[in-house]
Amino acid sequence: MRHEMVQQNPELHEGIAIAYEQLSTYTEWFKQQPTLREGTTYIIPVVFHIIHNYGDENIGDAQIYDAVKQVNTQMRKRNADTTDIVSPFKALAADAEIEIRLAQLDPQGNCTSGITRTVSDLTYIGDHQVKSLIQWPPDQYLNIYVCDAAAGLAGHALLPADAAAAPEWDGIVMQHSYVGTIGTSDYFRRTVLTHEIGHYFNLQHIWGGNNVPDYFYLTVAQAGNCEYDDEVEDTPLTIGWQTCNLSGATCGTLDNVQNYMEYSYCARMFTEGQKTRMHACLNSPVAGRNNLWQPGNLLATGTDDATYYLCAANFEADKKIICAGETVEFSDVSYHGIEQRDWTFEGGTASSYTDSLIEVTYTSPGVYGVTLEVGNGAETEIITKEEYITVLPAQGAYSGMHESFEHVDPFFERWVRIPTEAPVNWDFTPVGFESSTSFYINNFEAGAWEYTFHSKPVDASALSDLAVTFDYAYAQRETGNNDLLQIAVSNDCGNTWATRKVFYGASTLKTVDAAISEEAFTPVDETQWKSGAVTNINASYLVDNLMIRFRFIGDGGNNLYIDNIRIAHPDALQVEEKMTGELSVYPNPVTDQLTVIREMETGKSFLLRIVDLSGKVVYEEEAMQQETTIFTGNLNQGYYVLHVDGKTVPFVKLK
Repeated sequence: MRHEMVQQNPELHEGIAIAYEQLSTYTEWFKQQPTLREGTTYIIPVVFHIIHNYGDENIGDAQIYDAVKQVNTQMRKRNADTTDIVSPFKALAADAEIEIRLAQLDPQGNCTSGITRTVSDLTYIGDHQVKSLIQWPPDQYLNIYVCDAAAGLAGHALLPADAAAAPEWDGIVMQHSYVGTIGTSDYFRRTVLTHEIGHYFNLQHIWGGNNVPDYFYLTVAQAGNCEYDDEVEDTPLTIGWQTCNLSGATCGTLDNVQNYMEYSYCARMFTEGQKTRMHACLNSPVAGRNNLWQPGNLLATGTDDATYYLCAANFEADKKIICAGETVEFSDVSYHGIEQRDWTFEGGTASSYTDSLIEVTYTSPGVYGVTLEVGNGAETEIITKEEYITVLPAQGAYSGMHESFEHVDPFFERWVRIPTEAPVNWDFTPVGFESSTSFYINNFEAGAWEYTFHSKPVDASALSDLAVTFDYAYAQRETGNNDLLQIAVSNDCGNTWATRKVFYGASTLKTVDAAISEEAFTPVDETQWKSGAVTNINASYLVDNLMIRFRFIGDGGNNLYIDNIRIAHPDALQVEEKMTGELSVYPNPVTDQLTVIREMETGKSFLLRIVDLSGKVVYEEEAMQQETTIFTGNLNQGYYVLHVDGKTVPFVKLK
């Protein structure tokens, strides 16, 4: 990212070099001033900008709160796993005395949660462009951007010297699944944001390689890295690690593999030397980092210790559609300074009615509202969300189904349409296959969003086999559109889903040959429809609460229509034989993860190979699952072919 920035903007080179020298000189001076380094805890106001397109990247407030907690735990050396630091480095592990706090006041002095949300396709890119969408003054706030992608990385940050030359790009960009430990992320990824904040405060990778003026970047784990340093005395020379080898000594001495600035994913610590380097950055005027923690700025951003602004009551739930007897976890995300709560749940029994994190059990099917009233001792705020929780029957009322979409009310007795913030959703339209109505997505006007509907529980327990058939019509807007229709099944009331078939772009989704770009596609006759079948539903899904899900993921193409969904035994649907060889992949083109769907008999295995254009096998795996995910991040950009039992699918790997 840094090399690309300077290559594309050569006018920045001189400014970066000057700022780097200023900060380096100041850092050396600061090291000799112990009285400046004692007893100060640096409070950093932070704002999280969620850049999203209504997808998974639009993470909840609770995930942000967890991310803040994780960073502060690690920065202050309060993580319990410091006991696991290997003995030669345990005494060097530092309390960095840095904490981040969500802003309570925005740049105009208005009350804020410290979280903004902006809709933009740039979420799929996640490079410096996202900062042009929204940026709070970087000398007052640490701007953290959460996106669907982060330029192909887990995250990236601007070093202070770079930020001094290009303040409009100051901040950190994070891929959403590396933020905190909950929601779309997990515990394994908890240290990535701390790593990026280390860069923001002038820490290099522990193996070095970001020195100005050459702007060279050292790839991790290269033998030549022993020649370079990260400019911190108590971090030994190392080539860098991508695994957690606690006995590694790549440059002649034991490596500090458990350092937050490593790539090992077993980080536990910053060193005292790194702490001093970060504190020097926070006291230097380079990039305005020295203004962030000043009392006047803490007051202006609402992050001082004295004031809490009660702005709004709000809450989130970990799921909004459940089956009777299941439990929902609610999080109070009201802001700020909440001292008391009063929850009210229609139809549910709560573990507590006053805590910030509670569990609520619903035993009867229905649609229920939730109310939360919060206070800070002087003021109160209240919020009610009507029809917030949908409770489905725990057992299906039907042993099969034929959905013709001809009548609205019976449809919603059998199906659930997932709400979305997107401008459209699945809806009825007066055109169908041998009928007068179908279900469709106005993809021509909507753009690249996800839309989902699924069945309520179906009782398939008496069936010896099951298939799903349906009719569909779709047109591309341009020949490169790769819109995707995904059919999945669940045997645990929608808590987990298994993809069983994917209809994708030009290969299997389009039903008309010509792209239709000037007008919205409407099928004019039955020749513009096709029939789809899903037959690889194994015995583990023949349960009394089977659910079938249709998810459309738009890629800017034209409209999609669905009609005549049938769920029954294959014989009843006149499906002549199980399709055991069909092969599909998505997404295509791919960046980091390629999903392979192969319809096959349960218990059978298959050999999967990826071959480059020279004929070289670059990946091989014996797979047992009908849905297999392959990590492709280490493949070079270019064209490849997937081989499975004589069948081939070409795909493109992006950088």
